[in-house]
Amino acid sequence: MDIGKSIGLEYGPPTRNAFGDALRDIGRQNSNLVVLDGDVGNSTRTEYFGDEFPERFFNVGIAESNLIGVASGMAASGKDVLAASFAAFILCNAYDQIRMGIAFPILPVKLVGSHSGISIGEDGPSQMAIEDLALATSLPNFTVLAPADAPSTAAATRAMFEVDGPVYMRTGRPKAPVIYSNGFEFEIGKANQLREGHDVTLIAAGLMVAAALQAAHELGQQGIEARVLDMHTLKPLDEEAVANAARETGAIVTAEEHVLEGGLGASVARAVSEHHPVPMAYVGIRNRYAESGEPQELLEKYGLMPADIVRAAKHVLGRKG
Repeated sequence: MDIGKSIGLEYGPPTRNAFGDALRDIGRQNSNLVVLDGDVGNSTRTEYFGDEFPERFFNVGIAESNLIGVASGMAASGKDVLAASFAAFILCNAYDQIRMGIAFPILPVKLVGSHSGISIGEDGPSQMAIEDLALATSLPNFTVLAPADAPSTAAATRAMFEVDGPVYMRTGRPKAPVIYSNGFEFEIGKANQLREGHDVTLIAAGLMVAAALQAAHELGQQGIEARVLDMHTLKPLDEEAVANAARETGAIVTAEEHVLEGGLGASVARAVSEHHPVPMAYVGIRNRYAESGEPQELLEKYGLMPADIVRAAKHVLGRKG
């Protein structure tokens, strides 16, 4: 993929790798931590933990509902628990078990879904999680994270274990443009402003943060100054940052590698309508499943490129006045 390259962003490891490294490090510090996986540890990167701590790693097989049942039981017994699988499998296959076994009793289970969005490429729609954030944010008591790159994913992994309740974090398969430096300050529920701007605000999550930065650069070359917010936490949403963006720039575009229904755009729109209504536009997957293909081809076909954000920004600016 070439998102971010035109503005000098280097590509780092996939966010799933950064998660695996951070999880292993946490395991070295916390002997009470147990990790469960649905037979895809080599893909989710929980195998990094399992290789070092086999006595605390449990492969429950391709049985996501059972995965959640075991995870909730261990958490109820006093263990610190993380369970992982492909995002499409863990959220779609085990939603009822997550709802009743984790969300309702407010057990502090941490869930991680890898291979999110359509950028997984050739694996196809059965493994592309494009509904996971909507499902996760709909669960009461859940915190929901979608970090943008390897450093922010490592920070988010550490931070989610500080949350006294259930957390869902999505990670990705492809290499990700590096936006942050290692050791930067990461705060759950607090958006990061990456670029100043007074004409329009671009609010993005995950892989689309780099796309938003590139779009802002291209808009700047045309005399349009765009603020960029990394909304790495979808729940709890940083409503203060959204309200400030609405008041100070007067127009907002959201960008997400997810269906528009129930995702980042929907959450931001709710906050905008409650605090300071302004024109909005939405970049995301529009009411369809993708197909198998090269990641770059898929992002282009389904409208998730910087150029799509630029067009959306110009459209919303036309409504601003």
